[in-house]
Amino acid sequence: MSPVPDTALCELTTAYERDGWCTLPYRLGGSAVELLRDRVGAIAREVRPEVVWEKGGRVVRAVHGCHRFDEVCAALTRHPLLVELAEAFVGGPVYVYQFKVNLKQAHEGAAWPWHQDFSFWHREDGMPRPVAVNIAISLDAVHEGNGPLTVIPGSHRLGLQDPHTDGNDPGRSDWQRHVSADLAYTVTPQRAGELAGELGTRLITGPAGSLHAFHPSIVHSSSNNGSADRRALLLITYNSVRNVPPAPTRPEFLVDRNAAPIVPDDDRRLELNPL
Repeated sequence: MSPVPDTALCELTTAYERDGWCTLPYRLGGSAVELLRDRVGAIAREVRPEVVWEKGGRVVRAVHGCHRFDEVCAALTRHPLLVELAEAFVGGPVYVYQFKVNLKQAHEGAAWPWHQDFSFWHREDGMPRPVAVNIAISLDAVHEGNGPLTVIPGSHRLGLQDPHTDGNDPGRSDWQRHVSADLAYTVTPQRAGELAGELGTRLITGPAGSLHAFHPSIVHSSSNNGSADRRALLLITYNSVRNVPPAPTRPEFLVDRNAAPIVPDDDRRLELNPL
């Protein structure tokens, strides 16, 4: 894959800085999507701490840190195009801070309340600034009925919006509350409603293989999956090498300690095609 044209890169970074999210004009090829689905499916069938279930059952909600032990997931994080885009969004070299796949199973995938990722990364891990980017890759078709992300464009420019911004910080919490429907840090429905009324909302939908980028501080949520279609969303968080948390305590599958700059490497199995 050739580098992103300068004009396209400028347009994408402008949209990202303005709105806190943008659609990336590339799509993961069908065979690559199938390969990643197979790898994620195999991991989800294992009993290991990286596999998280929905509350009160054995329905898999998410798998974390797959790049640390699966070579296909690791190869994806090194894709030259993804690395180039991440470096453009954060302004320099990056490393993989977090890798996860959120699996909203058909009829059973639970919602994610309104929140900002940076609340967790700053308060729990000590990430200095929100100089990171989430690259989201849809492994399934995402539509209005199967629990897509809803973002509030521009909310990333307003700082942290959860109740603990008033100084009433409860301290570090159980990491399992960072990966469940009962999140430790949320934006209240009232505040999210105010922001949505002022700034609007946007559903992040698209066919399997679609790519989007969104900011650590954007206010976002997703609804229950009430449909017959699974919604698997793979998320790679690239952090600036100048923004490494000094002493994270959460498990390494949630906060990778290897902050060496990523060296791009093109794996032909993982084809990204321009739209």
